[in-house]
Amino acid sequence: MALPPSFKQTHKDDLEAIVQILVKIANRPAQQIKPYLDTMLEQLLEPEERPFYETATSQEWVSAFREWVESHRGWNAPLLADKAISRESIYGERG
Repeated sequence: MALPPSFKQTHKDDLEAIVQILVKIANRPAQQIKPYLDTMLEQLLEPEERPFYETATSQEWVSAFREWVESHRGWNAPLLADKAISRESIYGERG
């Protein structure tokens, strides 16, 4: 996304002041600084993508959950024996 010409025109004086400050600080010519400044401004002005949990509808949540469940099928993990999950095996003598 390039900076819109209207932005550059509206903030022309401010941008020039920033360039001049950077020229002094970096000891480089304005022609070298302007591309970096434009890139930085583009990144700062680009709208951030909002996370899924902020924008998802109920149906999108259901769909995402089902996809997640399906992604765990086929792992072929062995099932636990009844004895392995019995109260006695979990708590032992504390039962």
